Amino acid sequence: MSAHAILRWTGTGLDAAMQGEADDGDILVADSWLVTDGTALAIALHRDRFLATASGLARDAEAFWDAAIAAIPRTGEWFPRVELRRAGGRIEAFLRVRPAPERRLSTTLLTHEGEDPRDLPRIKGPSLEVLEALRARARNRGADDIVIVDPLGHVAETASSALAWWRGDILCLPAQELDRVDSVTARALLALATATGTQLSWETTTPEELDGLEVWTLNALHGARIVTEWVDGPATAEKPGRLGAWRARLETLRRPLPEMTVAPA
Repeated sequence: MSAHAILRWTGTGLDAAMQGEADDGDILVADSWLVTDGTALAIALHRDRFLATASGLARDAEAFWDAAIAAIPRTGEWFPRVELRRAGGRIEAFLRVRPAPERRLSTTLLTHEGEDPRDLPRIKGPSLEVLEALRARARNRGADDIVIVDPLGHVAETASSALAWWRGDILCLPAQELDRVDSVTARALLALATATGTQLSWETTTPEELDGLEVWTLNALHGARIVTEWVDGPATAEKPGRLGAWRARLETLRRPLPEMTVAPA
């Protein structure tokens, strides 16, 4: 399969999408994950998150998912994305088979100022385009990503990642009532923390209250990354060796993609 292939669900299988077809309309739901030589981290959780919304929009969403998994190459590094789009009164499903971008161990942040730009913030997809535009603005300010805060200034997530931080040996995440995408990587990290007896805390915290703490971003492409700078924000810290140890633990959860046999409709 060629790089950057875009496939359209026909109801019975996947065919090459026409030029520009996959860019029409609005994204209703999307999901993406890293595939390395046919393995992925917590693919069942990605499936559950995608189908929780997609199944209410398209009756054959599960069949589309199975076809998408079957179409992903089992060699090389890929960052596929499945999505449902509404255009012209119709809902279409697409698979984007994309080579995995370069991955990094660190990142820099900037706090978003102004109203929350997200539409349906607990669903991955509807806000992707506006959040990518905010990330572009952040890059113009010298940051890689932008932090979304609630009306009281509490950190919720970034445009592309979940957030976590350490208070000593306590792993902390934004309070569960804050609007944010249910991050698969964060869920995997929490499962590991529970298994290792690591103390957990869910907090309503402003950026300023993170001063002097080790802060991580979490997403499906990069895994856990350390925040080395928060532009015009708190000074962050690092405990040597901690990030590497937890990244290694996350890698132990990687499993082969299921082998799907897609039956004709």
